[in-house]
Amino acid sequence: MSYKVIAIDGPAGAGKSTIAKKLADVIGYTYIDSGAMYRAITLKILVKNIPLKETEKLISIAEETEIDFRDNSIYLDGIVVNDEIREERVSRNVSYVAAIPEIRKLMVDIQRKISRNKNVVMDGRDVGTVIFPQADVKFYITASVQERAARRYNELKQKGYEAEIQDIKSQIAKRDHIDSTRSDSPLRAADDAIIIDTTGKSIEEVLDEVISNI
Repeated sequence: MSYKVIAIDGPAGAGKSTIAKKLADVIGYTYIDSGAMYRAITLKILVKNIPLKETEKLISIAEETEIDFRDNSIYLDGIVVNDEIREERVSRNVSYVAAIPEIRKLMVDIQRKISRNKNVVMDGRDVGTVIFPQADVKFYITASVQERAARRYNELKQKGYEAEIQDIKSQIAKRDHIDSTRSDSPLRAADDAIIIDTTGKSIEEVLDEVISNI
């Protein structure tokens, strides 16, 4: 049996994870959040207080870490960490961890293994360009920095966190630069990706647009 892969790439805060989750639910596929995997590794590194400049230690931690997806949750060494990986400290540091080639290779191996026996929707930065270049359908979901910062600001306020929108804009711009200029698997749209700008659009509008292209 041949299993299908739908790849959704794009910058931080563009809405790709939200769309990927809803799409997977609608069409009955397994959702794999590749960004959440890097966040999980970053969370573990931060909890262990390992300096990000100590690359060899970071790689060692990644090698001994177990990550899995079950029941719409991500498990880090057997523990659900859905909320913890969204903490601001993780958001600030995940791009540095994700830029390490050895860690990226470890994560890609896990992602490909998961997809061998099920239909999947996966979102991230390099799903359609590196992880699954032969994906059945590829999307690149983006939005303006202003729009993405506003969404993140509202999300943090709803959770009771204090935030400054200018700080969030700066963080997003910085992360875009790191993700798009890293030497290993930089963020970019695949040549055959369907590009969707979500600026000013509702989740339902974007989901309808995605489904109409499948």
